[in-house]
Amino acid sequence: MCEFVKKLKTPAACVVLAGCLAGTGFGQVWRLQSWPSYGGNVQHTGLSNLPSAPLQKVLWTTPVDLNPQYSGSDLYIHYAAPLITYTGNVIVTVKTGAGGGFKVEGRNGLTGNLIFTQNTDYILPPSGWTPICGSTLNGLYGLVTPGAGGTVYLRSRTDKASSPVTQVAFYGNSTYQANAATFNSNVYVCTPPTVDNAGNIFFGFRVFGANPANLTSGIARISASGVGSWTPVTTATGDSDAYSTVLNCAPALSNDQKTLYVAVSRNSGGGYLVGLNTANLASKYKTRLLDPKSGYDAILEDIGSATPMVGPDGDVYFGVIENPFYNDRGWMLHYDSTLGTTKIPGSFGWDDTPSVVPAQAVPSYHGTSKYLILTKYNEYAGFPSGDGVNKVAILDPNASAFESHNGFNAMKEVLTVVGVTPDTGFRNSGYPNAVREWCINSAAVDPKNKCAIVNSEDGHCYRWDFVTNTLSQVLTLSPGIGEAYTSTVIGKFGVSFAINNAVLCAMGHS
Repeated sequence: MCEFVKKLKTPAACVVLAGCLAGTGFGQVWRLQSWPSYGGNVQHTGLSNLPSAPLQKVLWTTPVDLNPQYSGSDLYIHYAAPLITYTGNVIVTVKTGAGGGFKVEGRNGLTGNLIFTQNTDYILPPSGWTPICGSTLNGLYGLVTPGAGGTVYLRSRTDKASSPVTQVAFYGNSTYQANAATFNSNVYVCTPPTVDNAGNIFFGFRVFGANPANLTSGIARISASGVGSWTPVTTATGDSDAYSTVLNCAPALSNDQKTLYVAVSRNSGGGYLVGLNTANLASKYKTRLLDPKSGYDAILEDIGSATPMVGPDGDVYFGVIENPFYNDRGWMLHYDSTLGTTKIPGSFGWDDTPSVVPAQAVPSYHGTSKYLILTKYNEYAGFPSGDGVNKVAILDPNASAFESHNGFNAMKEVLTVVGVTPDTGFRNSGYPNAVREWCINSAAVDPKNKCAIVNSEDGHCYRWDFVTNTLSQVLTLSPGIGEAYTSTVIGKFGVSFAINNAVLCAMGHS
């Protein structure tokens, strides 16, 4: 730790160290990591604390899938977002087999050189699409990776080739070790983990059969000292019909880290967004996830990866599919921090985690909101209201306007930008202006340069300039393929990262 502070050479570093030594854990040091969690932080805002370099060159690439399973020209799989340590190293999750098998790699962010490889015995829960095997960073160096049987692996260092790695079961290591085969067959981690500033780990798990710990599907907590606890989803929601946390849906933490937000689906359809006490997983808040136009239960899909996002003011956002199903755009539902007040929805939510855009990063905006949100805004050809003119959008969460695709008042558009590449298949089928859709979930926002890094199914990654509202820079990553929505990330030294066609690409200046 002392060597770390010497390298920082700033007075603030002394404050950070003092906080750690005072017993507050690695929380403040953890903030120095540039992208420790899905969405860049435990609120999943997608905000970068570092400026991005120009998109001039692909610096290096590495596969995230050694055996990708194509369905014609589509790739039905969700890949874990890369993570960035405070030193600029990149944590990459790699699928090794056709139907599963995973390892985690640590690579130099500038060169891609391999630093370490760590295998995991993680087993995927059943799903229509291949789910995520997602990790998160914990403290100054540590890494949390899901394992088999509802366990997680804790690696103490990510900057060295070798490091102690321990496996922890939230229901007790001795219970797991005595019945490993049973737990491995019946209990599955089903969300990426989230870690708070004190080092407590949270994740959703799904149970499919009897087990010696009498587990049912729920939310788990492993304290910084390794003590596990859990609450069933039926208890969290107060609903005996609750089925499981939504697959791939990383829990989000409130800004004071006292509330954990998790989405839960029901056996008979629909579900809840719940807020749990992070100290004991007691239920604090809940809301039934409803289509704002019809009032019916919104559709929660296990083939998506939408995740709650907590805004700077504590408001909570979560993407769902519309019900009745109509245009596959869904809604970006919007609540206050207690989930007791339903606010203006966004008119697109399907498989999307919104990103925060500080209002000052959009010079043309003259409204009253302190922040805006960036969402995917595709208008899918082939659906009743879709024309194939696929977009990404910046929306005002506190102002409404009539939105023709859903026929409802929704968040007011501030900026939109249309994709570049013609979709010839749809253009030949009566949609003359159709373009390839945006395959972005949780876009990396660069407030300092007033831009975002956004990924497209056309095989390109773009810099969206908020000042000129143009796609001002572009890099070719692949020939283009229909794929699940992926995150973009901004790391140290301004290097940006995007996954396209089962390959992680590092992008920067020449």
